[in-house]
Amino acid sequence: MRSKSLALIAVGTGLAVAMTACGANTSGGGTTTGTNTDSGSGGAKVGVILPETATSARWEGFDKPLLEKALKDEGLTPDIQNAQGDVQKFSTLADGMINAGVKVLIIATPNSEIGAAVAKKAEAQGIAVIDYDRLNLGGSSKYYVSFDNVKVGELQGQGLVEGLAKLAPGKKPAEVIEIEGAPTDNNATLFHEGQQKVLKPKYESGDYKLVQSQPIEGWDNQKGGTTFEQILTGNGQKVDGVVAANDGLAGAVITVLKKYGLNGKVPVTGQDATPEGLQAVLRGDQYMTVFKPIAEEAQAAAKLAAALAKGDTAAADKLATGVTKDTKGNRDVKSVLLTAQLITKDKVKTVVDAGFVKASEICVADTQAACTELGIK
Repeated sequence: MRSKSLALIAVGTGLAVAMTACGANTSGGGTTTGTNTDSGSGGAKVGVILPETATSARWEGFDKPLLEKALKDEGLTPDIQNAQGDVQKFSTLADGMINAGVKVLIIATPNSEIGAAVAKKAEAQGIAVIDYDRLNLGGSSKYYVSFDNVKVGELQGQGLVEGLAKLAPGKKPAEVIEIEGAPTDNNATLFHEGQQKVLKPKYESGDYKLVQSQPIEGWDNQKGGTTFEQILTGNGQKVDGVVAANDGLAGAVITVLKKYGLNGKVPVTGQDATPEGLQAVLRGDQYMTVFKPIAEEAQAAAKLAAALAKGDTAAADKLATGVTKDTKGNRDVKSVLLTAQLITKDKVKTVVDAGFVKASEICVADTQAACTELGIK
């Protein structure tokens, strides 16, 4: 996916989304039973399958409840399930929803292969499929709802540059280690692409030195920490900055940095604005995270599902005015892509004020002083 242009538009009632010319994690509730015969969106059943709960708090803590509310607000009947990282379970859940007669299937998949297979099966039964958060490369879903993930990576790169300027001023070359997401997740590829837009010129000029860039299978935090420690010790326990693709991996990196007395001295990036990540930012152990307003993502997916449940593709197309390139399938996918925000310590209050997290979730014993200073309550 390549982000070429960005324009703000409104979706529905005040939903601000960003559309690009080309663009770039909840156990479910309820069981799938019966067959839906609604011809319109009112009460029409919508199946949602989310990928896992092990590597990111977002799927259970945010996407599930926000999607449930947004779909109900559109007059739809949601059935939200979680595959827990198991591709066979993902396929089984999809089969159950297809057999129950869902009108629309919203899928955030463990990998593109299972996503493509599920979409093909659903569409053969006349069920519209929306790729949610992760585009399934080589698939056939007609619509995609996510963030501009190349831009997310750019924000991480910008955060690292800013952090190095503050914590390692004048150090040349600044030594950087990159701990990236799963190689099977297209989003991870896009995050890295965006990071490199900012960091590659720094590497090429000699301002920064890339020690190693390592993707982590399955976004596994434990594996990420072990890998980072191996790279760090292999480099003589020297590092000036760390690109961590999300808050979970950042937390694993910080645990290792603490072991070597380096936490707070080395800027570490993140993503998702999880309570744990925001606490780390307030402590100064993590320099930044990326806030992706998942409520807007859920609302956009729900509005799209409502249109598709009625068979109103014209209305759906008015919502999904962006285009995302499926590089494997060599096709363009109609998309809704939203804007993310770079969050450093001084901007943590923004996330709380948006209702994404509660002050009580991030203002704990070792961060309370920072919360008081920043007016977070």
